[in-house]
Amino acid sequence: MNPRLPYLQRKTAVLTTEPGVYIMKNAQEKIIYIGKAKNLRNRVTSYFRDHPDHTVKTAKMVSQVYDYDFIVTASEYEALILECSLIKQHKPPYNILLKDDKGYHYIRISPPPYSRITAELHANSEGTYLGPYMSGFTARQTVNAVNRMFRLPTCNQPFPESFRKHRPCLNYHIGQCMGVCKGNIPEEVYAEAVADAVRFIKNGGDHTITALEQRMQAAAERLDFEEAARLRDRIAAIRAAAEKQDIMDAVTADTDVIGLAESNDTTVISVLIYRDGRLYDQNSFFLTGEALSGQPLDEFLPQYYSGKSGKDLPKTILIERMPEEAELLRSMLTEHAGHAVSIEQPMRGARLRLLQKAKQNAGEKLSLKAGRTGRELLALEELARVLGLAKPPLRIESYDISNLSSAAMVAGMVVFENGRPLKNAYRRFSIRELDQQNDYAAMQEVIRRRFQEYKKAQQEPDSVEKAVNAFAVLPDLILLDGGRTHVGAIAPILEEFGLTVPLFGMVKDQKHRTRAIATNGGEIAVRDKQAAFALLTRIQDEVHRYAITYMKTKHKKSSYALTLTQVPGIGEKKAQKLLLTYKTREQLRAATPEQLGRTAGVNAETAAKLFALIQDMPE
Repeated sequence: MNPRLPYLQRKTAVLTTEPGVYIMKNAQEKIIYIGKAKNLRNRVTSYFRDHPDHTVKTAKMVSQVYDYDFIVTASEYEALILECSLIKQHKPPYNILLKDDKGYHYIRISPPPYSRITAELHANSEGTYLGPYMSGFTARQTVNAVNRMFRLPTCNQPFPESFRKHRPCLNYHIGQCMGVCKGNIPEEVYAEAVADAVRFIKNGGDHTITALEQRMQAAAERLDFEEAARLRDRIAAIRAAAEKQDIMDAVTADTDVIGLAESNDTTVISVLIYRDGRLYDQNSFFLTGEALSGQPLDEFLPQYYSGKSGKDLPKTILIERMPEEAELLRSMLTEHAGHAVSIEQPMRGARLRLLQKAKQNAGEKLSLKAGRTGRELLALEELARVLGLAKPPLRIESYDISNLSSAAMVAGMVVFENGRPLKNAYRRFSIRELDQQNDYAAMQEVIRRRFQEYKKAQQEPDSVEKAVNAFAVLPDLILLDGGRTHVGAIAPILEEFGLTVPLFGMVKDQKHRTRAIATNGGEIAVRDKQAAFALLTRIQDEVHRYAITYMKTKHKKSSYALTLTQVPGIGEKKAQKLLLTYKTREQLRAATPEQLGRTAGVNAETAAKLFALIQDMPE
């Protein structure tokens, strides 16, 4: 609780209702957050209410506010421009601060013989360097293109030491490598190919083709047909590569495509830059730390484009979700660029595929930081969109009931974190309150017990035990193995505990495969959402496997217990004690009569009979 709250509330009560920018400061008069508002009083008041519904980050920022300043502007548009300028100037910790993945990049030509062409981040190894390039994307794409066009090796084999020691790799067989490892490419021929590749990088395709055509003609005139054929193939490869470039239609000739991927504390925004119908460059920005925005694209767009010159602004921006102030942003960008700038949210066709490519780029960048694959992260994003969640569900709990008639009634809870099973958080439940089969009542018992443990953990002081307690963590999403009737039965339990965790069911088809997601009001089809569908299927299969394995284990133990009670003097409690001590059939068979007698608390005669019975039990 901020002790300055009464003062801040009194100050805000008489604040103007005009548009403008507000500047939050801490006790050291350091600016910690800058925002804009159409109505200053309404916006600033929302921070200092007595019972606000703030996110954790917003609450933390408000707790540090000692005072605030403001600047009244003539319009909301002017407030937007001023906000961008002040954020760039002061870099407040609670605003999104753009840090891209740019650095100096180089193209390296290693020393002869048999030089390699590679993309490098530093120019600190022996060889010749081209660059520096500001775009690592450009350097890597160029290297990939020239190695493919001039059929240069990209493997790690050392030449000439490895000649004839290995079979040529796949690149040779598909015509993307000249097969240097075979040992039949003269050093001077290889050096000429490298020199042509370097000239291509420096001078471009047209100049290179012209020079190669002149050399091909000269080789033909001196009857060196082998050299002429090699040059002819090189020219054809350059032309074929040019034709295979990712050429877009005229509508996307001058376009920025912006995709986003999120994890628990990091957001990556990827911008694919298309100019003259081709993919020209790519920027990626990592948004981390205390930034408050629940919709990071709304803050990213004005900051990213306000720092660019008019000629660098595209005609079209493709984005997955329209910003709240799209018209205001269009006006700012159009005025800044000197030409019309449109902001569009593609829903189908080639433009949607471009957007998916940008999201894939963002997902791959994030996966490197999060230690997850891009596919896993994008599956969580797609699942969030399908279910209407505000953010990707980083921790998912799933539950399934398993029983054999009314015997061995159990449940399993599995946990997926960042798209992967977190097996040390799995939990098993024996159904205690039912003696007849009732899946709905069993699921209610399990969920109630699970969140009783959660409430108990929250009341305890921080401790090592709490840190490793799987029940002490609130999931981002709960999935039940069942339909909307299951969801309807469990929703009141969550309300009973005052929890607002998203709750859905996983509906199976006749072949026990995931068919849809169930809500209280109906079903959501997921089969056409490939990444989300694959994740849901994996979760449903895993929770079913876990629950049924526990049920079979418990049923087997119950059968063993009933068998043991056939010995006079061994009742249910003694049988259970034996099974708790010797957890597997192998351990039970290996126990001596004396050990069995001590465990069950019976005399030597009874222990001998017990031993004989165990040895006769079928495998």
